Amino acid sequence: MNANGAYSMTKRAGFVALIGEPNAGKSTLTNRMVGAKVSIVTHKVQTTRTRIRGVALEGDAQLVFVDTPGLFRPRRRLDRAMVASAWGGAADADVIVLLVEAHRGLTDGVQTIFDTLRERARPEQTVALAINKIDRVKSEVLLALTAKLNEAYPFAQTFLISAERGHGVDDLRRWLATQLPEGPWLYPEDQIADLPMRMIAAEMTREKLTLRLHEELPYQLTVESENWEERKDGSARIDQTIYVMRDGHKGIVLGHKGETIKAISTAARAEITEFLGRPVHLFLQVKVRENWMEESERYSEMGLEFRDGNA
Repeated sequence: MNANGAYSMTKRAGFVALIGEPNAGKSTLTNRMVGAKVSIVTHKVQTTRTRIRGVALEGDAQLVFVDTPGLFRPRRRLDRAMVASAWGGAADADVIVLLVEAHRGLTDGVQTIFDTLRERARPEQTVALAINKIDRVKSEVLLALTAKLNEAYPFAQTFLISAERGHGVDDLRRWLATQLPEGPWLYPEDQIADLPMRMIAAEMTREKLTLRLHEELPYQLTVESENWEERKDGSARIDQTIYVMRDGHKGIVLGHKGETIKAISTAARAEITEFLGRPVHLFLQVKVRENWMEESERYSEMGLEFRDGNA
């Protein structure tokens, strides 16, 4: 801002990577910053599988928020690909924002993230702290946690926020806008996400599956938009396949007399229709692929790198 309180005419643009443990609120914050739902949100951890970019404007700055998968100790190939994707998003960013849940504080997982940041963060990268879900703890607990976390890592700035309620988010966005490099905007003014529509539509259906199904099953399925047909009347026909690992899983997804898949289809169609702003005809089918987690094609569809070893 200049002396009169107005934004300068110098344009800024850059990438802001949101990192943290699973369920820290990265997707909720991305959606709040963008002002629209571009990243799926559920109460289950590890919902986000790939890097999702949401585009927001603040004055003359264009902020590209990179919502990354939660950082955790990987066990399976898919886990390793998700964690690698998260750190890849951080490596490419101009600014990194670490989200920590106020009621959980300095966990072993957060400590591990600190250790990795010391190794991987570039000297010129700005790293900020956002303590999220502040409505869950008392102010004295927040003050103590803020001091503790800043002793553990030299953050450029600390913000106390509630991504769900919006508290402190505007202050964070305004500050981030000042930290981005000068230069032309990276996306058209009206673009809010950088992800193929077929992938966004698949993610929306996966969100409904995750919300509807229980226990481990959501982690053992994936959704792909196999066909996308634009119709003359302005509507779109989308054919999606839900891949599961066992016949028993297929039965659970279909439900009694197809009731579960029908409810999921209805909810997903409504959300995709709202996002596109035009009618959608959504057709879902369920296929059993026992080893889909070991197929490189599935990873490509999710925007992940098919990785070997423990990297």
